[in-house]
Amino acid sequence: MALKRAETKQAMETQKFPPSMHFFQAKNLIEKSEVFTILKKMPKGAALHVHDISIVSMEWLVKNVTYRPHCHFCLTPKGTLMFKFAHPTLPTPARCSESILLEKYRKGLQNVTFDNSTPRNFTLMTKNPKVTYANQDIVWSKFKTIFITISGLVNYAPVFRDYIFQGLEEFYQDNVFYLELRAMLFPVYELNGMIHDQEWSVRTYKEVACMFAEKHPGFIGIKTIYSDNRFKDVSLIMKSIQTAMTFRTRFPRMVAGFDLVGREDTGHFLYYYKEALMFPASRGFKLPYFFHAGETDWQGTSIDRKLLEALILNSTRIGHGFALSKHPAVWTNSWKKDIPIEVCPISNQVLKLVSDLRNHSAAVLMATGYPIVISSDDPVIFGAKGLSYDFYKDFMGINGMTADLRTLKQLAMSSIKYSALLDIEKKAAMKSWEERWNNFVAALARRPK
Repeated sequence: MALKRAETKQAMETQKFPPSMHFFQAKNLIEKSEVFTILKKMPKGAALHVHDISIVSMEWLVKNVTYRPHCHFCLTPKGTLMFKFAHPTLPTPARCSESILLEKYRKGLQNVTFDNSTPRNFTLMTKNPKVTYANQDIVWSKFKTIFITISGLVNYAPVFRDYIFQGLEEFYQDNVFYLELRAMLFPVYELNGMIHDQEWSVRTYKEVACMFAEKHPGFIGIKTIYSDNRFKDVSLIMKSIQTAMTFRTRFPRMVAGFDLVGREDTGHFLYYYKEALMFPASRGFKLPYFFHAGETDWQGTSIDRKLLEALILNSTRIGHGFALSKHPAVWTNSWKKDIPIEVCPISNQVLKLVSDLRNHSAAVLMATGYPIVISSDDPVIFGAKGLSYDFYKDFMGINGMTADLRTLKQLAMSSIKYSALLDIEKKAAMKSWEERWNNFVAALARRPK
């Protein structure tokens, strides 16, 4: 607490308080913070709201993946960078310029030239985010193109395996020992163009997680939340619901449930998919839902009404829930049902729901004791890594000055309590976490005053 008070006092004097600043401009300040250094060492439990295609640092994608053999790239008419591994037949992208072998391209110029220009295609980071992203439409447009760029690299089968392993490694090094990944299970391809089915991807997640656990003491595991896009027709979402039911039956310890992802302000509301979303219950099948809802700053529209729809559909957790504090009845009833909110501070700031995190709606929820878990959503795209940056933004900004170790402890415990682990798994995970927490607190006590 002394360090927190000291950093806050300094911020009051300099008027440079990282939680009130855009993350892109605050990142360097955060990394110099002693509080952040401590948070990195803190056992944070689980990351429950993370999208699978954005969990590995940009540096690894550039320095490792793009230097692999047979990597080609091209540009769309709008300038979006796309990648594809192929051999011996060259890739023939339908909406792209002629494919260029990256290895050959690099030989014609200094490697640093391509590598230094790549971050703008893999992340949203920019020197002046307020100018570059003047409104939500602009930032979301860029956000979506990054997924297109990254997917060509990540969905190459040899990279896919290594990518999962590296993602687990980066979270593990950040003292996160369990993850639940929103996974759309895009087609994974081989060098010769062969496409694997979605079940192959689920099995690969399982195999890599088991292999990772063998080499990393205390690692608990991962689960996937099968997801689809909220812009699709009802018939397609019905097929995805049936796929989720199949995977839930075949891989009950790996597939936790289903979610609809994508920008809420422009996507379909949950009621639009009522026929598909009610299908499992009509067949007596329990398919847990983990809906994104309330990721908006609009009020009294069909957009924020998704919070009520998520409550009616018994969503296990609510992703973001930024608008929840504006809806007292939904707030009260979701609290009675003990439905936690997955708060992703940096995501909400970068995607322009809130500029100063001291004004984040979760501050009100947390002050009343509403159940909250902290997560990082799409860390690689935001230029972050693991979970510590979001914990810093929450602890220093959203929680206010009275938040201390007890707050941090509760957040970490909640991440295990509200996970999709079985009760017996939660008990074991909590015991393992408590040992790490006690060691962490003991080490803090030994710090020089």
